Amino acid sequence: MERSLTHIALFAALIAVLGLIPKIDLAAGIPITAQSLGIMLCGTVLGARRGALAVLLFLALVAAGLPLLSGGRGGLGVFAGPSVGYLIGFPVAAFVTGWLMERTTLPTGLAAGAASVIGGIGVLYVFGISGMAIMLDKSLPEAAFLGMAFLPGDILKAVIAGLVTQSLARMRPASLLSRA
Repeated sequence: MERSLTHIALFAALIAVLGLIPKIDLAAGIPITAQSLGIMLCGTVLGARRGALAVLLFLALVAAGLPLLSGGRGGLGVFAGPSVGYLIGFPVAAFVTGWLMERTTLPTGLAAGAASVIGGIGVLYVFGISGMAIMLDKSLPEAAFLGMAFLPGDILKAVIAGLVTQSLARMRPASLLSRA
């Protein structure tokens, strides 16, 4: 139990630290950030339940006003902006990524990369694009077109998540809770 709580807190902090990398703002008001890499790693390393809990802890801290999102944003106001769908989708994406990691027998790096693409990109985009469509008063195809600007960077993040998870599995296999 204590070990799980430590991992959850550590990965919530990792997501926050990834927010320190400068964001790139798009015309739609949705920033490109490194924080989605943290969401992927929550699932690939911690597994479904712990990964989602780490993201929920991070979002609770953001909602409480801590400026943990990229660009120093925080507070309830961020949940009323065009990126709300992505924020709501963060814990679901981490859960699905972890769930896939827990159930596949693929080699760790390949499993983590594939789980990150399915959960950390596919699932997250369903929420993010839906949120953009609602908040920006766009059709789903228009919002999907806007969301495609994120795809190249997110594919790179999924590859990085696979490599980091594979390296972690080699160096400290016991720390990979998604495969425990």
